[in-house]
Amino acid sequence: MGKKLVMAQKRGETRALCLGVAMVVCAVITYYILGTTVLPLYQKSVWTQESTCYLIETNIRDQEELEGKKVPQYPCLWVNVSAVGRWAVLYHTEDTRDQNQQCSYIPGSLDNYQTARADVEKVRAKFHEHQVFYCFSTTRENESSVLYRRLYGPQTLLFSLFWPTFLLTGGLLIIAMVKVNQSLSILAAQK
Repeated sequence: MGKKLVMAQKRGETRALCLGVAMVVCAVITYYILGTTVLPLYQKSVWTQESTCYLIETNIRDQEELEGKKVPQYPCLWVNVSAVGRWAVLYHTEDTRDQNQQCSYIPGSLDNYQTARADVEKVRAKFHEHQVFYCFSTTRENESSVLYRRLYGPQTLLFSLFWPTFLLTGGLLIIAMVKVNQSLSILAAQK
């Protein structure tokens, strides 16, 4: 009976050690992936200064209003604000600015024109409802645009690092508990 118990303990300890090591390895791989994808985007983000924006005007633009420029056929919202003591164009996120500099907000679903138009009108109504809001600007002097929401802010970085840290801590705790259990069994066997 005693030999079977020791063998079961060894098998259980081996499995627990494998689980702990696998968790640590997964955490290290995730840290590497985050370090090569999210961290550079966070470091390159110049939209660090939080400002107060005052709404000047909003305009829903359709393709025919954009005067000969090649843009996709969807309605988009153009928002002008006053921020940091100067006139600026408000963009929803960094990606919105990169996708189309003619649009402050691009609707999520572009399949149906009427649905997209209703989405843009809803966002426009929210801006008219709250005419003073926080936005993010850059410290560059010649920049005439601000962001409503940062994609690569500190909250995103912390949220991205939460699960790998949880995995790493859990894996290390499992390994530590197995090693403590092994050393206590050795001490008990010596007595």
